[in-house]
Amino acid sequence: MTVRAEPLIGPVAAPGLHVMSFNIRRRLGLLAWPPADRWVNRAPRVSALLAVERPSLVAAQEALPSQVALLREALGSAYRHVGHGRGADSRGEGCPIVYDAERLQLLDWSQRALSDEPTAPGSTSWGNWIPRIVVRAAFLDTATGACFVALNTHLDPFSSRSRVRAGEQIRTWAVCESSPVIVTGDLNSRPGSEPVAALLGEGALCDAWEAAAARLTPEWATYGRYRTPRADGGRIDAIVVSRGVRVDRIGINAEPVNGGWPSDHLPVQAAVRVSEKEDAT
Repeated sequence: MTVRAEPLIGPVAAPGLHVMSFNIRRRLGLLAWPPADRWVNRAPRVSALLAVERPSLVAAQEALPSQVALLREALGSAYRHVGHGRGADSRGEGCPIVYDAERLQLLDWSQRALSDEPTAPGSTSWGNWIPRIVVRAAFLDTATGACFVALNTHLDPFSSRSRVRAGEQIRTWAVCESSPVIVTGDLNSRPGSEPVAALLGEGALCDAWEAAAARLTPEWATYGRYRTPRADGGRIDAIVVSRGVRVDRIGINAEPVNGGWPSDHLPVQAAVRVSEKEDAT
């Protein structure tokens, strides 16, 4: 396997933490078109990307169980994951959080539906006919002693109403947390849109792209579709943070891997620092 020589961020030493939000594109088999979309072509590229970037936490979207297994294999035996399929039977694609268990100690986790019945697996509301979920994981950073909560999601691409209501729900859950929060996801919404405004409402959360001390890349459109990257404001994948999370560097990884792109989405990557509880004000 050929690995890219230069990472966008690469391994980050404590107190920094490398977070990646990545819609890896579900495997479609013979239905995949164009050929660049076929998992047999993309899987080695996903592995090569992760092997060189080595994020401490990968928040994936559209991941099937076999694809989650590949993520963990690429990252190594120290990595674990939480999250399962979004269906009522816990099967199908999901939004798993894959993490370095040698650095991050899992305190607890849960999976909720984005609906009027969040504890009912597979439930839908607000105009989305496909179930939408949030995976929540609380961690202790064993290198710094700081605790934080990760929320990972994939909002509905068809219903704007669903995205707005989901943004409101995620924000409500985030502000109830006693630890700093990192939200990751394919929001299917551009900066400044109504769904993003609902997520960021009242200033409890902020867009890590805007909060970053340094931006490593142009603001590429993250729905790349295996084409030459464009900087046209189409950033629909995001990392969002609460107070207590400092964003040192952020970028959108638009570089091809082994002659092509690992997914139809480009990963968003950030080096962050989480404050200890008493400092997260």
